[in-house]
Amino acid sequence: MTLLPGPPVGGHTLPLAHSLALHGDRTALVTAEGEVSYGELARRVADTARQLGPGRRLVLIPGANTVGALVVHLAALSAGHPVLLVPGDHPEAVAALTAAYDPDVVVHPGPGSGPESGAWRIEERRTGSAHDFHPDLALLLSTSGSTGSPKLVRLSYENLQANAESIADYLGIRDTDRAATTLPMHYCYGLSVVHSHLLRGAGLVVTELSVADACFWDLFRTARGTALAGVPYTFDLLDRVGFAEMELPHLRYVTQAGGRLAPERVSHYAELGKRRGWDLFVMYGQTEATARMAYLPPELATAHPGAIGVPVPGGSFALEAVDETVMEGEDVGELVYSGPNVMLGYAHTPDDLALGRTVDTLRTGDLARRTDEGLYEIVGRRSRFLKILGLRIDLQQVEAMLEQRHGLSVLAAGDDDGLTLAVVGEPGWDERRIRRRVADEFGLPTRAIRVHMLPELPRLPTGKPDYQAVRALGRQDDTEAPPGGAGIDDLCALYARILDRTKVTPDSTFVGLGGDSLSYVEMSLHLEERLGHLPTSWHTTPISELRTPERKTRGRGRALETSVALRAVAIVCIVGSHARLFELRGGAHLLLAVAGFNFARFLLTPAGRRDRARNTGRSIVRIAVPCVVWTAFAMLIGTDYDLSNLLLLHNALFPQDTGPGIHLWFVEALVYILLATLALLALPAVDRAERRFPYGLPLALVLLGLLTRYELVGLPERSQITDAVTVFWLFALGWAAAKARTTPHRLLVTLAALATVPGFFPGEPRREAFVLIGFALLVWFPTLPSHHRVNQVAGLLAAASLSIYLTHWQIYPILDGISEPLSLVSALLFGIAYAKGSDRLTRRLSALPRPTALHLGRSGSRRRRP
Repeated sequence: MTLLPGPPVGGHTLPLAHSLALHGDRTALVTAEGEVSYGELARRVADTARQLGPGRRLVLIPGANTVGALVVHLAALSAGHPVLLVPGDHPEAVAALTAAYDPDVVVHPGPGSGPESGAWRIEERRTGSAHDFHPDLALLLSTSGSTGSPKLVRLSYENLQANAESIADYLGIRDTDRAATTLPMHYCYGLSVVHSHLLRGAGLVVTELSVADACFWDLFRTARGTALAGVPYTFDLLDRVGFAEMELPHLRYVTQAGGRLAPERVSHYAELGKRRGWDLFVMYGQTEATARMAYLPPELATAHPGAIGVPVPGGSFALEAVDETVMEGEDVGELVYSGPNVMLGYAHTPDDLALGRTVDTLRTGDLARRTDEGLYEIVGRRSRFLKILGLRIDLQQVEAMLEQRHGLSVLAAGDDDGLTLAVVGEPGWDERRIRRRVADEFGLPTRAIRVHMLPELPRLPTGKPDYQAVRALGRQDDTEAPPGGAGIDDLCALYARILDRTKVTPDSTFVGLGGDSLSYVEMSLHLEERLGHLPTSWHTTPISELRTPERKTRGRGRALETSVALRAVAIVCIVGSHARLFELRGGAHLLLAVAGFNFARFLLTPAGRRDRARNTGRSIVRIAVPCVVWTAFAMLIGTDYDLSNLLLLHNALFPQDTGPGIHLWFVEALVYILLATLALLALPAVDRAERRFPYGLPLALVLLGLLTRYELVGLPERSQITDAVTVFWLFALGWAAAKARTTPHRLLVTLAALATVPGFFPGEPRREAFVLIGFALLVWFPTLPSHHRVNQVAGLLAAASLSIYLTHWQIYPILDGISEPLSLVSALLFGIAYAKGSDRLTRRLSALPRPTALHLGRSGSRRRRP
């Protein structure tokens, strides 16, 4: 049996985390990569606890639904270290809370989520601790929607243990249960699922996949999942994916909390559960109560769908009358909760970590009544709080933030579906900017925020704010059709068509669906047409958050992404220079830097190492196959290509060749570079280094590439400007440019280009200037002012740039003797047509029936890995 280290002197530990080994060889964790037993989990927790040391220290952990995050969390709690659990997907919150609370230890995520990728990097900021801790302090969680707010809830070991025991009791959790991690671990509801199931020796299906992802359900079925947890928005997603018709033979119960679910929806899911053999538990809670305060017994859900139910085991409610809650015919009061899971109190500064219990009961701020059946119902709010998508939003804090920080006069109202803001306009502020600022500050998706710019704020005759009028503005938004006809379903269909995907959901992103630089341009053109503008970082934004602008754009002005503009300009310059219409060379080398830039944007995603490798391999195929097909055709019509060109080996075998065989050097060099990069990042150590140092690694590769650029290593004599080994530094420089997030970073890559490009093309200063100017634009200007017609033309050229490069060698000479401008135009048009034809052929081939399991020589179908 694995024994965990004892608690530090003066501190306590969490029993459920300290007793993992008692469950022996039972399965504790199930992931897409395998299973982890309780014995193995206990061993990992013990090893990590020893790394954290014996003295109590404040440990900051970015919460994530991964094995690594769970191991460090349990290790800290088992060894008596107070844990500051912060949102793992919100780096601003991590930075803000690190600055506010000065943790002694900061834990950094490791790659992947499977059993063999659980090691996270532990950064010890000091050997001892800078803080004094109360012996009972176990966990610090954020309670408000402001994920970086310094106001935290202080929870004790007793709070965590009592809450887990209470939940396990009323849910009847068995050691055979397996619950999916459908909610973030840093959210008290998601954390309570983890603790309550580990307490009973049950299993956790550890995944960061959304319930809208088909791979989630593949994993859930394979793991024999028995439990699902969701906030109201989760149930919207379940409706979209056809949950009611799914075959889930092992599902025992579904829980709901994190905000009010409409009574009719409660009735619907309760009835569905009865038909399908599982129970629905509607629950009520707050972070200040560790997680849960009430639950509605499943057998009462259809008869009382508007109730929160009865207090959890060990807890009790009281209704405390307040003057403003007198309602005719009803006894209504503020709901006050008592129980062993009530927090110690709040923390506002590090000094508060030494405080003991400062509260004994929890005033919820909700107005409630008790029915004749003994059930409690929420009828309103005493304080101005909303709970939107599981986040508790303080409306007064929203108003204060916008007024104090930005000088805006604001009234905030809303409901559990969204936040409505009435704002008096100020110069430089519009609906989109305000929405983005509130979304960033409070962790809400922009789709949940409605902003109305008004000449003056609505007020009652008494002069008090008219919040009812503000709420009416929000209801008016709900009844209006979305402008521009770009509905979510339409956008999902567009993504599915452009990216040739069958499973596209509102939570999908362009990058997450495997989009790359070849499909990026086409998608951006269609999105701009649908939305009327191209949102910033649209390629990493979920489809559900893509919106048309609230105010229609005047005129036909548009912005064109710089990388798209450079691809279009570069290919025109390449063909025009070869056709001798003008002399402006350097386009191919600029395209290498753009290729590195796009490689970092589209292929170096947060996905696992295998997914990255798969997407990179797919991009290599999309580059190499059209080249091989065209080369074969060119050989048939008598072009001076040979087998080395067909196999993309000419540049490697004959680097000194200056004849027609060298025409395809750019494609060959790009394929070689991508293959080398794929092999490099396939190494676990390099993959971890890239995730930890996303800007530093490409800079190191630039330095490595400069060894061959300046011929500092003893390579055989080669053609310097067309050889993959000597042009790799340009690709790496573009990669670094994409990862440059600060002004000093951008300055450094710009200076690197200024120092290394000159002299690469001896005697060709215009060529060097062309590459330098293009690179500077790429680094410093994400978009360029444009016109919608210019965007369309640039998009066509950029999307077909590879095909134009491949085919122009054979096309422009046909009309070169008649008209040089005509030869240029014909080469561009033919390349665009070849790109369109290749794309259609690829789609048709991918639509052909796939071999069945019988054809593969196996019984049963192949299961797709999540």
